[in-house]
Amino acid sequence: QVQLVESGGGLVQVGESLRLSCAASGRTLSNYAVGWFRQAPEKDREFVAGIDAGGSTTVFADPVKGRFTITRDNVKNTVYLHMNRLKSEDTAVYYCATTDRRVPTKWEPQYDSWGQGTQVDVSS
Repeated sequence: QVQLVESGGGLVQVGESLRLSCAASGRTLSNYAVGWFRQAPEKDREFVAGIDAGGSTTVFADPVKGRFTITRDNVKNTVYLHMNRLKSEDTAVYYCATTDRRVPTKWEPQYDSWGQGTQVDVSS
């Protein structure tokens, strides 16, 4: 099983940017598609962004499309979520997860390994 650790969360102002990191160990992360999910207070966990195993295809949820990007660094065995022009509704705990599928999926049950989450608070 791949172990995942998210980092980079914190408190930022509306309109600012933040980069989250998802560091993997135990397995080579480049073998897996990776998804980012988030869960806001009193809401269900939702898909945010995904990147395929090869790093060439990315998928974004509509609320973050055009503002977030996702990249991966195979040398560091890490996937990043770059969050730009943050809004208050982006406030949530953000999780990264891996799936043995080669392409990212928005379907949460497809993901096998999950990180512990990192808190992102966006204030106005």
